[in-house]
Amino acid sequence: MLKVGLTGGIGSGKSEVSRRLAGHGAVVIDADRIAREVVEPGTGGLAEVVAAFGAGVLREDGTLDRERLGRIVFSDPGELARLNAIVHPRVGERMAELQRRAPADAVVVYDVPLLAENGLAPMYDVVIVVDASDEVRLDRLTSRRGMTREDALARIGAQAAREDRLKIADIVVPNEAGLGELDARVAEVWTELLARRGA
Repeated sequence: MLKVGLTGGIGSGKSEVSRRLAGHGAVVIDADRIAREVVEPGTGGLAEVVAAFGAGVLREDGTLDRERLGRIVFSDPGELARLNAIVHPRVGERMAELQRRAPADAVVVYDVPLLAENGLAPMYDVVIVVDASDEVRLDRLTSRRGMTREDALARIGAQAAREDRLKIADIVVPNEAGLGELDARVAEVWTELLARRGA
């Protein structure tokens, strides 16, 4: 089994790379998706988030209002740490369970947004960083995701600096051009991952 850590700042296009690697045959374990699952209605995770941040972080239907919670935690490092202390252990348990289910010879790609921030690079055989400038990411967040410039800058600012992410990279996937170039680069990366697994 080859364990691959995939990361990139918000708006870098990491999810696009993740989808393409899955298309090539990787087993993808998506930390963001799991982070949403562990705070779904009826979970202990959501109950703990509400106990910590108040019922104001819930929508009328009882689901977590991620935007409202985001405004609280991304402007205050202490509040972000409090949320992470609730969510991260649950995410870790679920990721370990999914890894146990993967075939023994799989290329397992862990899609982990905060890989650099949490010092997780040593856990993986290979670290892939999807890279785009802060300006490109800011434009994507405001134009495609509808974030205000202020919210987008707060999210970018709460993550590792671009240089710090690049320092931990074994493989860099630049993503400022079109999807055709991204497809070609991901195909090259997949060939390299297969070679590393074989070695």
